[in-house]
Amino acid sequence: MSEPLLYTVIILSAIGIAAAIILYLVARKFHVYEDPRIDQVEEALPAANCGGCGYAGCRAFAEAIVKDNSLDDKYCPVGGNEVMEKVASIMGLEAEQKAPRTAVVRCNGTCEHRPQTHNYEGVQTCAIAALNYSGETDCQYGCLGFGDCCTVCDFDAIHMNPETGLPEVIDENCVACGACVEACPRDLIELRKVMPKYRKVYVACRNMDKGGPARKACKVACIGCGKCEEVCKFDAITISNNLAFIDSDKCKLCRKCAPVCPTNAIIEENFPPPKKKQAEEKESKPAEA
Repeated sequence: MSEPLLYTVIILSAIGIAAAIILYLVARKFHVYEDPRIDQVEEALPAANCGGCGYAGCRAFAEAIVKDNSLDDKYCPVGGNEVMEKVASIMGLEAEQKAPRTAVVRCNGTCEHRPQTHNYEGVQTCAIAALNYSGETDCQYGCLGFGDCCTVCDFDAIHMNPETGLPEVIDENCVACGACVEACPRDLIELRKVMPKYRKVYVACRNMDKGGPARKACKVACIGCGKCEEVCKFDAITISNNLAFIDSDKCKLCRKCAPVCPTNAIIEENFPPPKKKQAEEKESKPAEA
């Protein structure tokens, strides 16, 4: 091997060795330690990355748990109590048991109850429509009907009903991630405690106008009369801004409130029909040949 070539090999080798040493020292200097529990917690999570926990994905949620070494105010709605138990085991902590939640649309302003009085020809999204005008009806609080809540749902848990023009929640699919809650510009969707057989009692109205204007805009609007609050023995109903609200954590599903509501603003879902009604339906059925 000629001397020039030999010198070239030696110089390049020296440069390579020097670069490797420098890179090693820099890596050691700026090395950031990452707790291995972050990977373990992330692996235990459902990888939905829905943001329902309040963090930007499962990785960020895992990092927050490990950094704080606490599960206070931290809960994965998709994984529920089972997943949080696994996370607690990894962290050596105790997980608080929480009741599962499901989304509820607090509007019953169907075409029958809330007739169309205007025609909107703008961009077909609730977010933009809410910024530009009050809606196609006289109710400025009701559903705009463009389905932003359906678009953001990653779990196929909410769909627009073409007949009513309102979104409907599929309870079995809902994981209470809260995406639809954030997407609704009218704040019509809330997360409520899951009751046996997905039974619900809630006020399907967000109209805060006084009785007369509210009823004029929608036949089934809450008028804040307070009759439901009077009959509730569990302090589950409160009246504020001319509007009744039923707290699902306090409600015992006694159903005494719905019959006294003069506008039928209180909705009862997934209950069997009353025995009297069942008997009437049985009598009305034609006899089998």
